[in-house]
Formats: sequence, C-alpha cells, structure tokens
Amino acid sequence: TPAQPAPAPATFLGSAACAQCHPGEAGAWRGSQHQRAMQAAVEGAVLGNFDDARFTHGGVTSTFFRRDGRYFVNTDSPDGKLSDFEVRYTFGVAPLQQYLVELPGGRLQALGIAWDARPKAEGGQRWFHLYPGRKLKSGDPLHWTGIEQNWNYQCADCHSTNLRKGYDEAGRTFRTTWTDLNVGCEACHGPGSNHAAWAKKEGDWQRFEGNRGLTAVLDERRGAAWTIDAGTGNAVRSRPRGSEREIEVCARCHSRRGQFSDDHGAGRPLHDAFRPALLEPGLYFPDGQQRDEVYTYASFLQSRMHAMGVTCSDCHDPHSGTPRAPGNALCAQCHLPEKFDAAEHHRHRPGTPAAQCVACHMPATTYMVVDPRRDHSFRIPRPDRTLTLGVPNACNQCHVKESAKWAAEQLREWHPQPRPGHQSFAEALHAGDRGAPGAREALLAVAGDAGQPAIARASALARLGRYLSPSVLPVVAGALGDSDANVRLAAVLALAEGDPATRLRTLPRALTDPARAVRMEAARALAGEAEGRLAAADRGTFDKALAEYVAAQRFNADRPEAHAALGNLHASRGKPGEAEAAYGRALALDPTFVPASLNLADLQRATGDEDAAEQTLRAALARTPDSAPLHHALGLALIRQRQTAEALAGLARAAQLAPDDPRFAYVYGVALHDTGKRAEAIRTLRAALDRHPYDREILVALATYEAEGGNRAAAGEHARLLLELEPDNPAMAQFAASLGAQPAPAR
Repeated sequence: TPAQPAPAPATFLGSAACAQCHPGEAGAWRGSQHQRAMQAAVEGAVLGNFDDARFTHGGVTSTFFRRDGRYFVNTDSPDGKLSDFEVRYTFGVAPLQQYLVELPGGRLQALGIAWDARPKAEGGQRWFHLYPGRKLKSGDPLHWTGIEQNWNYQCADCHSTNLRKGYDEAGRTFRTTWTDLNVGCEACHGPGSNHAAWAKKEGDWQRFEGNRGLTAVLDERRGAAWTIDAGTGNAVRSRPRGSEREIEVCARCHSRRGQFSDDHGAGRPLHDAFRPALLEPGLYFPDGQQRDEVYTYASFLQSRMHAMGVTCSDCHDPHSGTPRAPGNALCAQCHLPEKFDAAEHHRHRPGTPAAQCVACHMPATTYMVVDPRRDHSFRIPRPDRTLTLGVPNACNQCHVKESAKWAAEQLREWHPQPRPGHQSFAEALHAGDRGAPGAREALLAVAGDAGQPAIARASALARLGRYLSPSVLPVVAGALGDSDANVRLAAVLALAEGDPATRLRTLPRALTDPARAVRMEAARALAGEAEGRLAAADRGTFDKALAEYVAAQRFNADRPEAHAALGNLHASRGKPGEAEAAYGRALALDPTFVPASLNLADLQRATGDEDAAEQTLRAALARTPDSAPLHHALGLALIRQRQTAEALAGLARAAQLAPDDPRFAYVYGVALHDTGKRAEAIRTLRAALDRHPYDREILVALATYEAEGGNRAAAGEHARLLLELEPDNPAMAQFAASLGAQPAPAR
C-alpha cells in the first residue's frame, strides 16, 4: 500500500474561531491578563491619564495628550529633543500598563514612563518611571528609544500569538507579524486548523482521530485526582505526572530564558527554541529564592509541589489565569485546613494577611517599581540561612524591626526538631559560588543525587565547570545521558570549560541530543582546536549542530550579543577577518556593548596590532566611561607598552568600579608589586581577600608577597588555606611546601 502523504501543517485560525466551539473557555479568557496582554491604543484599553498630564523625570518633562481620538506623548526623541509620538499599543494591564511607540524600521519601543494601574488608595493612578534612580538619555540602551526597550525582541513573543519577529539583517528593519495581537487560545494550544477540521469532520479529518488535530495535548491532569492523606494532611496524586508538556507550554513565557528560534509552537520541546536560566548568581539566591526578574519556571521546578506532580493548572485556571480558589482555600485543595490553616501551624492571628499561606511559603518581591510577584518555590522560611548564607527570609519581610537571629530562635522554639524544607542544595551552591573549602564535594553530592530537583542538579553541574578534575569528570560527563534537558545542557556548559582533549573525549555524544539547545552548545564547545581532531563519524553531526548554533545567532541578528558570539566563534576557528567584521556589527547595533569592544581589542592584539587595540578600548571608554572591564583591559594594554603610571590608574579604577570582581583587584595588586610598591600591593590584596576570602589567585599572590616581606606566618596561613581549597593539586602542595606550610588538621 502506498504511504499516505503527511497532512498539511496546522495553521493558525485566531481566537475568534476557537470561541465558536468553546464559548465557556472563551468567556473565562475574556478580560484576563492574557486577553489584555497587548491591545491597540483605543478608548477602553488605555488606562493612563492622557488629559494633558505631565510627568518630569531626569530633567525631561513628558506630556500625555489626545488628538483626533488618538493617544500621544511629547517626550525626548532619539536626537534628545522633545517631540510628539503616537502611542500605538498598550502593553499589560495590571498592576501597571506600558505604552508602545513606533519608530522607523518597524521598531516598537516601550516608553520608560508607565501608568500605575492600582487604585489611588494603594498609591496608584499616577505616572511613574520604571528606572527611578537613573537619568537616562538618548543613546543609553535603557532609554526608551534604546535597544533594551525594543518590543520586537524583548517583549513581543510573550504578549502576542504566532509572533514572527521578521528581522531583516541587511536593512536592520523589522516586519513583525502575529495572528492574535494578544495571548490567544493558540498561544497555548498551538495552531488550530487541524483540530477545527477534526471537530467539523472536514477534509481528511479522520487522520486526526488520535490527537483530535491538537499540536499541544495538555492532558497531564486528565484522569488524575488528589486525595488528602489524613495522617500527613497532604494530598497525594492518584498517578504520577507523565510529562512536562503543560509546564513547558507555560514556561515559554513564564521563565527567564533566551530565545533562539521562533519555530516553537505550543507542544514543541522547550529547549528547541529556548535556553532557560538555571539557579544562577544574580538571578537567584543560592537557596533558590528569586532575586532578579525570573518569573516562575525555575522556581517551581525546585519545589516539592513539582516533585509531587503538581502542574500549573492545578492552582491556576488556565483560561482566566486566576487562582482556582481565593486565599487559603486554594492551598486547602491539597493541604488539610484543620492542620495547616490553623494558628497552631502558622502562629499568626487567623484572618490576617500574616495567616495567609503565601505570606510564609510564597514571599513576594516587587519588580518594575509596583509589581509584587510571589516566589513559586513554595519553601519553608529559613531565617537561619539568612545568618549563614545571607539570603532573605519570609519572617523578616514582615517583622522588619526584628533580626534574622530573632526569627530563627522563634522557629526553633516552635519546632524543636529541624524542618529544613525541600530545597537542601543551598549550602552547596553557596560554597560553589564562593569557591569555598569543600565546594567541589558539595556540588558533586547535589549533582549526583537523583532525589534533588533536576534544576538544582543542573545548577550544581554548571558550577562544577571550574573543578574539572579526574574525580569530577565522570559525574559531569555522565549527566549528558540524563533524562532532563536542563541537566544535559548544564553538563555541556561545564565540560566546555575543559581543555580541548576533555571536550573531544566527552562532547561528541551530545551532538545528537534530542534538544537543539544541547546540540548546538556542544558544537560550539567543540569548535576550534577540538574540531580538527573529531572522528570522521562525528563530522556530519558536528557540522549540522554548528549550523544550528549559527542559525540561532542569526535569528537574533538584531542583538549585539549574537554578533559577538559569532565573532568569538570565528576567532576560535582561526578566521580573524570574519571575527572582526562580526564585532563591528555588534558595535554598530549598540556602541556601548562592552564585550564586543573587549573581544575586538583582544583580536587586534592577537594579530599584532597593539595600537589598534588601544584605540578600540579608548573609543569604547569614551562611550562607556564607567566600565570596569574596559579600564582593566586598557590598563593591561598600557602595561604591555610600559606606560606604567596611566596603566596603574586604569587598573585601580577597574578595581574601584567593580569590587565584586576579584580578578580586577588581583591584577591591580600584582601590578603594584611589579612596579616596586609591595606594601601597597599587600594592602590592596588584603582588602580584596576580605571580600573574596577563597580566591586562589589573591591567596597565592598574598602568600608570595608576605613571604618576600618577611611575614612568614601570614604567608603560611594563606598557603594552608590554599591546601584546604585545592587538596588534590600537586602544584599547590609544592607551593605551600616552599613556604613551609603544612595541611591543616582534619576537621
């Protein structure tokens, strides 16, 4: 029998078509934040005061007004002068609403002034600036006309349905399209034409009997029930959750992630178009609490709720987006209220805000000035970790006049038996971030523990990239076979830190990984020195995966970091001309993009043009005078040219601007020592060591210089700590022995 041709790919119909057969779901969706995620700026959609309202920020007075039934703002233009701009679209609805203005080239830009949509009694019904502490001018990437406020890249994909960015690299213009301006039915369920054909029994509808023509079958909750165990007071799912489909559909927008393709219809694997952030420093605290705007996905993945099989729609109605029940009744779906919604459990007066489950287990952090968002890691308050790790805790979010010590003692009094909670990886990630003694072993324990949340194992693996010793490699390389894509991706990123032989030995298997993000990062790690020694059997998969990496950067050709990434790729493959051109394109898009200037200067120096490198750095500093990396790089360039005085000034400025970067202080201290200023070098390095007590380079330099100055006791202490930090490092043992240091007694 001849094979049947594949059915035509499903196409998007629009939410109005879906509503014909699903009026109940459509009714719940109407008025939701999804339905109002983006709207044309018309009467009824615009919430802000456009009755000649004025707002002044950073020396610029903007006026919001109407003309001929349309909405306008008079504000500073790309040339810095006040001009009139029409507001084309509203963006969001509560607790704030932003406004989009169209600039040439198909660019929609988000104004930095937003409308506070909260009631006046709560401080709302006012204009406010999203960056209240900054005076932004045209040319700054964060200015409303700048690259970081571009809707086409930054916002569009999550606020509209079937979004196609449509960037033309040659003309540097956008032709962005969508089928629904807002977040419609097909944003979550996928294109609906085949489902409609099945429902109406049209065309070859019989071919869709298996899945009813749906591209995203969100059936994780079908046939599952939650039954509360009277003994524990907690519910148990009748059967395990069999997939992550629903969670990944939500994660496409409700996660901190990088996008590298617009071929990501609902139902497609998340890692085929996105690279989700792990529990990274700066984004999360080491215990996994949200820090920056990370939305929900990685927080939820580390929770006990996720481990027990909960999905997003267990708590949220997927069509209205609202909780399935108000207040503590939502939690009572799975947690016996007689046990948990009681003063004996929450220790607060019933009926008060403090007695709400979310107050202790989902503390909120406010972003965008007025937007509180609850942490979805569902954690037990741990004020003891505030004392040991410096992380926040829910208790002191309310009891602001009390100390973390007071809160920890209060909890110990209530619960004499320790209640550590589900997130047991905090100490390991904290040690890994600091490079503390025992960090490697602690990270290995988390990475190799199948009982840990996969996102925690991935985050531990990513940190193991700095510890790729023979004892670490088997665990990291073994993670390439993990069932979780985040874990496999983290393993690739860690192995990419290894030498070419390590990469060549471990990464070829990842070139055929089912997730595109994993494949292309493996290819990038192998590109350059390692690729020349690939086995013949791996060349084809390498070329294909590397093409995916290049395509991912081309998809983001409107961004400087994409061109810088291509420049780095060309440089690693011995193509300096192509690398220089890529760095130039990055700087043409954003002249203040420091990594491109740094990499261009490195390339120029590597090809023997030190003068050009210096000029590149000086030009970049003129544009970004407070960049620590630029001052540092120029200082090194001047050291090589023996312009000592100016070099030391640049290195000092870098260390001053970025005290959290130990490398800058270390290099400045070494430069001071090498110019005959040993005492000043020691003072500088001691101060840096106070901030970074486990930095190996600082410890080696201090031990050496202290010994030179006759302070053998201090030198020995530094050497002993180095031995504790690097117990398997022969070079470190030899260095310590040269200073007469012996390993510290076992603890």
